[in-house]
Amino acid sequence: MSRLHIENHLVSRIGWLRAAVLGANDGIVSTASLIVGVASAAAPTSQVLVAGIAGLVAGAMSMAAGEYVSVSSQSDTENADLAREREELRTQPEFEREELAQIYVKRGLETGLARQVADQLMARDALAAHAHDELGISEMTTARPIQAALTSAATFSVGAAMPLLMVLVSPASMLVLAVSVASLLFLALLGAIGASAGGANILRATLRVTFWGAFAMALTAGIGALVGTAV
Repeated sequence: MSRLHIENHLVSRIGWLRAAVLGANDGIVSTASLIVGVASAAAPTSQVLVAGIAGLVAGAMSMAAGEYVSVSSQSDTENADLAREREELRTQPEFEREELAQIYVKRGLETGLARQVADQLMARDALAAHAHDELGISEMTTARPIQAALTSAATFSVGAAMPLLMVLVSPASMLVLAVSVASLLFLALLGAIGASAGGANILRATLRVTFWGAFAMALTAGIGALVGTAV
């Protein structure tokens, strides 16, 4: 007898992977940009460090709150759709059965077989069948607000700690260059790790995050230098 083959699909990682990559990327880019901008304004290292720490704390809280609100809105929408579907199954089961059968017909099943499949799936769990095949809601992709918030806050903090560490170990005269170069390397590594975990093209992901990180730091460095000169 052949052994059961169990597949581990990459889509099952989409919830936490999205929040983790977004959090770490934002942590590196925003904190490094803040540090580079303040340092370019000729601020002393102690002030640059304070600004970076403040950016880490504020950013982590902002990421957590933003992810929680955003994913909660998605969860509310899913729950509203499920509640409506539950009521329709209670009041008009035959219509819902035919609706589900027609979904399978459009996917290529013969009408009689499609109705048999709909009957068997609805007999087991009608709401789950309609949630998956009519609404597109599944266990792998369902909204998890708390998981997204905690993941984003934690990964933002880890990402932000990297450019902060460079402030501590770099001489003042090399601060802007050291933070910029190290942050770009961190971003390239993050892009590669995220692409590898998600099964995407590693080179494309690495170039994408590195380019936008360099753009953000260059822009804030320029603004910081202008403000520092004006003040």
